Amino acid sequence: MIRLTRLNGTEFYLNPELIQSVERTPDTVVTLINDKKLVVRESPEVIRERYIEYRRQISQPLFTNQDR
Repeated sequence: MIRLTRLNGTEFYLNPELIQSVERTPDTVVTLINDKKLVVRESPEVIRERYIEYRRQISQPLFTNQDR
């Protein structure tokens, strides 16, 4: 999940796998795969970085050879 902020300042967590597109209009609009649109304070670049970090975290193994 990635943390985002609505325009009114409330924070929420979004499953980034649901994101279809992100555009700046000039506000940032996140369109989900169900066509729901969310307007957030974060820039598309910040959302992209948070998505990349999310993918890194879920791709890491739960245990390393040292943990066994």
